[in-house]
Amino acid sequence: MKNSLVITLLCLGSAFAQTAPAATTRPSSASTPTQATPVNHPPVGNYIIVGNMYYEQGKYDQAYVAFRAANEIDPLNRAALLGLGRTQVKLRLYAPAITTLKSLTRAAPQDISGYIALSQAYQQQYVGSSDRKTVTDNLSQALNVLKDAETVVASQAGPDRDLNMSKVLNDRGSVYRLMGDAAKAIDAFKQASTLNPDNSLILFNLGDMYSATGDLPQAISSLQQAVITDPRDAYNRAYYAKLLALSGNVTAARPEAAQAAKLAPTNAYAVGEYGVVSYLGKDPVTARTQLSQALALDSLRYPEFYYYLGRIELDAGNLQAARENLTKAAALGSNTPEYLYYLGLSYERSSGPLVSDKKTALDYYQRALNLNPSYQAAQDGLNRLK
Repeated sequence: MKNSLVITLLCLGSAFAQTAPAATTRPSSASTPTQATPVNHPPVGNYIIVGNMYYEQGKYDQAYVAFRAANEIDPLNRAALLGLGRTQVKLRLYAPAITTLKSLTRAAPQDISGYIALSQAYQQQYVGSSDRKTVTDNLSQALNVLKDAETVVASQAGPDRDLNMSKVLNDRGSVYRLMGDAAKAIDAFKQASTLNPDNSLILFNLGDMYSATGDLPQAISSLQQAVITDPRDAYNRAYYAKLLALSGNVTAARPEAAQAAKLAPTNAYAVGEYGVVSYLGKDPVTARTQLSQALALDSLRYPEFYYYLGRIELDAGNLQAARENLTKAAALGSNTPEYLYYLGLSYERSSGPLVSDKKTALDYYQRALNLNPSYQAAQDGLNRLK
């Protein structure tokens, strides 16, 4: 890894090396103290170019090496600090990332990107923690960082002011979403979209929050606008397709889902949502194929795909496969009551050599009900087995 990085840097720095003035030499003498030979590093910009290249490719280990080298050469370089901090977050080095990005906000107090990255580091540490009691203050810290960013933006003038404020508001919406405050999250995303109406990411976030609150018409409208704004974005189109299918409009959903998978055949989300839409459209053959391909591309990020594979197996009476897939879904998405309910249902049923395990089913129904006390299906399951 380091060898390839060095070769890349040498190639980028070759022109610099060829035009650099040759070092002058003079005869040594007893009266002249011996000096250490200076180490000639490639320019810091070369390391940053390489770091950005690896970061965009998702090669975060290599990006870390490059940004770390840039930071060692120039500890106050903004691009090096931002790249290093963002890469540390990707590598789950949350505490070092927060330290790095705090250094950036001190070194460049007018640079909004540093505040946004710092806020996101606090959020990712919260999301990635196995014990959230140890990071309970993270979301408040993120909001404080964004408040500082808003103060900076308020002092700005010119065309970038609205753009920067939209970034702050979009990130604030993400914090409120993690806090469980849907109303404030939606309000923040709406304000961000008003300031930056052609940003498909903000429209995606707004639609996602509408979906989370059960407002499918508004969610579909927002995602449709995101697709119109950026028609080649596979994430937007795949999510739009699923929302259409969930609303009952499978006829419109199918071509959108297929197009998303065609646009990004190695994107696990796009491929998997094609599978979800196919399942909702009562096409289990295509659904199984697409969901399996998605999980082969990324086996840990999307518990939803294990859930729908489990539903396919449950519908077919393949209880062993259903239990295996639903167990994975419940393990990766332990806060989703539907995953727990259907896992319980797979244990309540029996097929061939697999007998019903009512005790285990009861446990999963209760856990689903604990997450959502108004979940009627889980309550019905408890009533059946008690």
